[in-house]
Amino acid sequence: MNAAPKVRDDGHPYQNPELPVEQRVEDLLSRMTLTEKAGQLFHTMLAMHADGSTVEKGDPSMVPMDTTGLLQDQYLTHFNLLGTGDPAAMARWQNTLQTMAAETRLGIPVTLSTDPRHAFTDNVGASFNAGAFSAWPEPLGLAALRDPQLVYAFADTVRREYLAVGFRVALHPQIDLASEPRWSRQNGTFGSDAALTSRLVRAYVRGLQGERLGTKSVSAMVKHFPGGGPQKDGEDPHFPHGKEQIYPGGMRDLHLEPFKAAIEAGCAQMMPYYGQPVGTDWEEVGFGFNKDVVQSLLRDRLGFDGIVCTDWGLVSDAEIFGEVHPARAWGLESLPELDKAARILEAGCDQFGGEARPELVVELVESGRVPEYRLDASLRRVLREKFVLGLFDDPYVDVDRAAETVGRADFTEAGERAQRRSLTVLTNSRHTLPAAARRKLHVANVQPEVASLYGDVVDDPADAELAVLRLRTPHEPRANVFESLFHSGRLAFTEEELEPILALLDAVPTVVCINLERAAVIPEIAERAAALIADYGASDAALLDVVFGRATPEGRLPFELPSSMAAVEASRPDVPNDTENPLFPYGAGLRL
Repeated sequence: MNAAPKVRDDGHPYQNPELPVEQRVEDLLSRMTLTEKAGQLFHTMLAMHADGSTVEKGDPSMVPMDTTGLLQDQYLTHFNLLGTGDPAAMARWQNTLQTMAAETRLGIPVTLSTDPRHAFTDNVGASFNAGAFSAWPEPLGLAALRDPQLVYAFADTVRREYLAVGFRVALHPQIDLASEPRWSRQNGTFGSDAALTSRLVRAYVRGLQGERLGTKSVSAMVKHFPGGGPQKDGEDPHFPHGKEQIYPGGMRDLHLEPFKAAIEAGCAQMMPYYGQPVGTDWEEVGFGFNKDVVQSLLRDRLGFDGIVCTDWGLVSDAEIFGEVHPARAWGLESLPELDKAARILEAGCDQFGGEARPELVVELVESGRVPEYRLDASLRRVLREKFVLGLFDDPYVDVDRAAETVGRADFTEAGERAQRRSLTVLTNSRHTLPAAARRKLHVANVQPEVASLYGDVVDDPADAELAVLRLRTPHEPRANVFESLFHSGRLAFTEEELEPILALLDAVPTVVCINLERAAVIPEIAERAAALIADYGASDAALLDVVFGRATPEGRLPFELPSSMAAVEASRPDVPNDTENPLFPYGAGLRL
């Protein structure tokens, strides 16, 4: 066991664990300078080197960053780790950050957060491949099983693996409704049904936090309030052409239902979305700037008094992969940075996500535009959570235990079982499934060495008795590097893409498995495949276990699959399952 550094103790009341949390908060708050207060209101990104060392000014990184400067000069203590690594290295890195934080004047510990990292998506702007962590299906796959107990077990596993390396805030669950079939973020949701999402988010929050937030909790930052699904044309508001959120079906309140459930379950934090509502009685500005949404709706009407942290990058333009992306200040693009920061505070938000500009908050207070007591109201929430999580009393993690806990055998086995269960059989012509073992097998986009455990793999489909083909939901390529990670646009294969697929289906009985990160439009494939299976994140072995009868698929579609792009374009983005004559309805799924 690696000995943790000693927790700092200067004898101040806020460092005394025997005192009530509220007393500790007030004592610390009374000692803070304006600059120190401002730093606590920012929750930005950090990266680490593979060996667990910190990224400093001038080091190569997706986003330029200076760990020492952020911690010791700007007094930031809330960081979102970009990328992944070896669990022991991640644990060493977090301990290094805590030591650096302890060396500041007040020794305020670091709170580390992360985007999801327990499935198959690898998008640095939204989610990370599981890597060393246990691999489960995406949330859509959990929704396909409609099992709150499984979701609780999943979230509890996430909690234990996160605690091992020092993550104390989960930038999830994402409980938007998948109501616009083209929207790129659907794979992080629980699908299109508000009632099911509400049931599952209750289990998820309790799995992360427990019955109440405490020293063994991971704080849940639920997103994206008030529901990010109804994006015009399904475009994503990370980008200017996707900023508009519309409600032609009048279903705005339906999208609030899962957030009400999350609040009832005690979620500690909430993230408003980037989207700019259009055609409603809300002000037409992005939700993070929107007082109608944050203060009037979330705080006053729904009674949420936890931390509200904006989505990332509302104030400052940012360089990502060497390209400059504008601040996502939709509806307020022309405002100076100082005015954007003021609007976020006026809206009722506590923290600026993805930003490191505390000097703006200092200027707002010193100029008299924002009273210091407004900062104190947010600081009480932010500091209270650090105390409740136990970070002031024991912020370090055991490096050896991190290596033993992350990816532990029982966690991994549970994730693999969930992958198999979540697979959804949509067609099974001529009872192709389950297939007989040791047949001559042709595979495409499946690892041949894995397939060889199930059949005799042949290169030529003409020599095969059965083929297994894995596909992903189609999308439109985007030229911008960052935007290319968010799969958007069309859901149907082009004729050029479809031709070799159909040729294989006509040459040999073929089991097609399509990964549904969005609602694919695949009528030709469904008609000609010997069997059609949907997955939401599953290994080749998980798929082949189902194909050959070694595991039982239980999934049902978490959203409908449209029959055509024309039907998608005619549907209303705020109305779930709204396409005419869907190819497969919500809830479709065969039993073998």
